[in-house]
Amino acid sequence: MSQFIRYFSCVTFGLVLGLSLTLVGQEHTQQYKSRINYPVLLDVIDTVETYYVDKMSEEQLIEAAITGIFNELDPYSSFLDKQTFTSMQETNNGEYFGFGVEIATDNDQITIITPFAESPAEAAGIKPGDRVIKLNNQVVTADKLENLLKEIKQHSFDKEPIELEMLRANSEDHYTVVLAPALIAINSVQAEILDNKIGYIRLTSFQENTTPKLVKQLSAWQSEQLTGIILDLRNNPGGLLDQAITIADLFLDKGRIVSTEGRFFDANSDYYASPQIMAANIPMTVLINKGSASASEVLAAALQDNGRAKLLGQTSFGKGTIQSLIPTLLDGSAIKLTIAKYTTPNGRDIHAKGIEPDIKIALEAISDPESMPIIDTNSLHDTVEQDELVNSAIAWIKAEK
Repeated sequence: MSQFIRYFSCVTFGLVLGLSLTLVGQEHTQQYKSRINYPVLLDVIDTVETYYVDKMSEEQLIEAAITGIFNELDPYSSFLDKQTFTSMQETNNGEYFGFGVEIATDNDQITIITPFAESPAEAAGIKPGDRVIKLNNQVVTADKLENLLKEIKQHSFDKEPIELEMLRANSEDHYTVVLAPALIAINSVQAEILDNKIGYIRLTSFQENTTPKLVKQLSAWQSEQLTGIILDLRNNPGGLLDQAITIADLFLDKGRIVSTEGRFFDANSDYYASPQIMAANIPMTVLINKGSASASEVLAAALQDNGRAKLLGQTSFGKGTIQSLIPTLLDGSAIKLTIAKYTTPNGRDIHAKGIEPDIKIALEAISDPESMPIIDTNSLHDTVEQDELVNSAIAWIKAEK
């Protein structure tokens, strides 16, 4: 079983190692309606509470029952306690407290999807594809996985460090890091004009203010007469679906952006581009890698299928489902539930497959600290100039011109 969870971090999936966020499509609220009692379930809880050899409280048994329900669902659905739900909401507003890593639990293993920019994880040298072998000297095994994930979440909430023994992706190299949780401000849009009047835009996540930030940046470039645009979605694990859709609409004047399909009426939608467009008739490339997931894939596929941009890099992660945060009636908790699947404008289902770039360039060096260090507003230009995949995109744009 494969899970994609934003633990240690910010915007997208599952329980939380630091803070977690998913590709949240729409937030729904459920009105209370009376339900029938479940006598068998109630009888089981009462019997275990009364006769089991070890004392178990009713709260423990109810929590176990809830856990059992979500074990029957897909790995992106989960129950969020009040603290986790609040943390996820804060993340959408541009900051989070955690270790700064998006992870997946795949085949009972903990695998890194993305270390976030300017996070403790990135500073420690953790890279996409690395695997957690030990947590606080405990070996990661299938029977311990759930408890280990809870332990990481609790360490984040308690502001306590964790020690991880890691296995480097595609190698036998082991290394150990100690991560202390930190408050991380998320700057989802970073931009720079490169030589030859090429606009470079890096989107690190999709938050509530990502589209307005991008509109402001594109507006500031209106007088620059750009010769090309590079949109960098590498190591972007996703975020809010509506932001990916509105950003795609900025670059498209027609065509389908994404289609969603689910069991209830509101989960079935086709989203189309409006005639208004920014940066029209400018050659465009999109950079993706195995850390590009969810909303990133929605945006990349929309631009690819509509012929608006060429995709360069590696095959993306492959997450083709949409989650919604549904508040419960009690104590501020919520349910993160998969409510729909999505397909690209051309009808492709990319779940567990990923998006294939038009030009495949498998450069491991892209995520090395030497070639792609922590990006800030002062070092962005120098960083980009040293990036081989960006240079490949520049070469493609020059050839198009």
